[in-house]
Amino acid sequence: MSEPKLTAIAPILQIADLDRSIDFWKRVMAFEVAWIAGGEPPNIASFCRDQIYLMVRVEKAPRPCDIYIEIESIDDYFRQVSEAGAKVVHPLANRDYGMRDGRVEDPDGNQISLGEALEK
Repeated sequence: MSEPKLTAIAPILQIADLDRSIDFWKRVMAFEVAWIAGGEPPNIASFCRDQIYLMVRVEKAPRPCDIYIEIESIDDYFRQVSEAGAKVVHPLANRDYGMRDGRVEDPDGNQISLGEALEK
């Protein structure tokens, strides 16, 4: 019998408004909508870009969380999302823990850190 292999992780961010979140992840973060579901009206969606998958779910009282996404060409991507309207919480900078990163916030207060290793 082979050892089970973990293949992906998809965090679920809590949100208040699905349409607003879809706009943010598509227009600002340049992700694609993988699917929308959860009834009528829909209350959950999944987004993907390259090897990254995440979900959002409508909650009556959403609780923001933090996620960290590693990016290649962080300067270009951070500039793109900033120019597209992402609220910058921490500007892009080299950090003493070996990453060049910064943090943006979605409309529901979820913090999205975006970073790239300084040495590859």
